[in-house]
Amino acid sequence: MDSSAGSARNSGILRRDILEFWYYFSENKAAVIGLVFLLGIIFMAIFAGIIAPHDPTVQYRDCLEQPPTWGAEKCNFVFGTDYAGRDMLSRIIYGTRLSLIAGGMVVILCLSIGIMFGVIAGYFRGWVDITIMRIMDTILSVPGLLMALVLVAILGPGLLNAMIAISITYLPYFVRLTRSSYIIENTKEYVIASKISGASKFRIMFITILPNCMAPLIVQATLSFSTAILDTAALGFLGMGAQPPTPEWGTLIAENRDLMLSAPWTVTFPGLAILLAVLAINLMGDGLRDAFDPKLKRS
Repeated sequence: MDSSAGSARNSGILRRDILEFWYYFSENKAAVIGLVFLLGIIFMAIFAGIIAPHDPTVQYRDCLEQPPTWGAEKCNFVFGTDYAGRDMLSRIIYGTRLSLIAGGMVVILCLSIGIMFGVIAGYFRGWVDITIMRIMDTILSVPGLLMALVLVAILGPGLLNAMIAISITYLPYFVRLTRSSYIIENTKEYVIASKISGASKFRIMFITILPNCMAPLIVQATLSFSTAILDTAALGFLGMGAQPPTPEWGTLIAENRDLMLSAPWTVTFPGLAILLAVLAINLMGDGLRDAFDPKLKRS
């Protein structure tokens, strides 16, 4: 009976927290719009094979650099075609997959590695803390995109190497944020009580304290997701990310940059896709910040 009552009480508290979070998040209408748009992008990426009107690799040689057309009998391409006669709409839809995967992998790598090093630095302090933080400061001293270019040049061009390089440039932000949040939580009474009760170091580090440090990390991860998409597109544009004919947004712009004046739709639509995706994620990140930060909550 006590176990079932405790379980019901915990589920009630969780439900209340979720409702409270959604209340403050939904107060920011722009954040809700960003969330809906992001869900639409994710849906489009998952079902790209069904939504895309054409195969993104098929070349329609009779419709080279065809401008956007609706209802034409022969060259009916809503977003037009590129220099090889490939449907731009289909390539942008399929490019959504790679851009979201790249951003998601960067965030996952940064969260997992950054949390581990941040918790270790915050718990042990001393020379361990100094060593980790000086390494992070060294990475921060170099402009992010420049370091990513250098790392990709060492590792070799490719989307996987680009994700690894971008993750390394973002890692210090997660380590520093985790460490600062951990140090603040480490002085609170529930942590002292856990230590007195004889809890192991691992339990204190990752089970007792870490869950209370996740709110700012979630906001940071959301904002890093959008910048990772931007940096992946930038590396793709510079020829260091996804390689043609892979339909990635930055690569699409790079492939057609010589057609900027003669066929502007080939670079305009991929650029708009990047703009709208990053804007939606940033708007959602602002809403998460408002919902998680008690100082920003409206009573």
